[in-house]
Amino acid sequence: MSQAVVIHSEGLNWETWDASQLAARGRVLWKTLFSRGLTDTDSLTVGVALVHPGDALNPHHHAPSEIYFILRGEGVMTLGETEQLVRAGDAVFIPGNVRHGIANRSAQAVEFLYAFARDAFAEVVYHFPE
Repeated sequence: MSQAVVIHSEGLNWETWDASQLAARGRVLWKTLFSRGLTDTDSLTVGVALVHPGDALNPHHHAPSEIYFILRGEGVMTLGETEQLVRAGDAVFIPGNVRHGIANRSAQAVEFLYAFARDAFAEVVYHFPE
């Protein structure tokens, strides 16, 4: 059974894709806040992501639904075949297997919280176009 957990995110290191994956996946940094195996939690996987100006998390899909909550900045969100501007305070629900990504075309970093209804981040299999 999981326990109540407090995470101090400033003590966590930013992660990113392996250098060989950057071209296909895009340049995004993330910190995993809650994920079984890293924390004594279950049911949810939550983290924060950061996309610097000119960078993007390229469009992709995965089986579980996901939410984004934009914490700061603004970006262009791909949802299916459409694009929509999102900014701080916006919440986005992404159904499972829907193509999505976020590009930062502004001068300020865009930071967002993401969450999956999965015990662990390892359960989320990302699919990027070849």
